[in-house]
Amino acid sequence: MSYEEVRLEDMDYKEEEETYYYECPCGDLFFITVDDLRDGEDIARCPSCSLYITVLYNQEDFLT
Repeated sequence: MSYEEVRLEDMDYKEEEETYYYECPCGDLFFITVDDLRDGEDIARCPSCSLYITVLYNQEDFLT
């Protein structure tokens, strides 16, 4: 079970990295890339702990 469900609009986006970030309780950041979203992935993981979040988004917005 994921730690939390987060809307994509509530995440921070870094265009140069094409990655969305969201603050983790451990102090690091959950992250998910645009390529992950295009592939239908909806799990953003924290690199420093075992927590992950489910990202709520419309995959059709990333299909080009």
